[in-house]
Amino acid sequence: MACEDTVDATARPQQRQFDLQMTVVHYADGPDRATMFPPVADECDRMTTWLSANRSVFEPLASMR
Repeated sequence: MACEDTVDATARPQQRQFDLQMTVVHYADGPDRATMFPPVADECDRMTTWLSANRSVFEPLASMR
């Protein structure tokens, strides 16, 4: 069965804009950990919509512009 939907490979995906908040937890015996998450989220989204990594991997936004 052939797919009847056509895909435009040159089309740009729609970009969503949203705010993120970052909280850093400092550890005496390991690297600081940063967690980014949307500041306005319901309880379910708050549990599933986040990214956590060592603080050293995040770059200042101004350095990327």
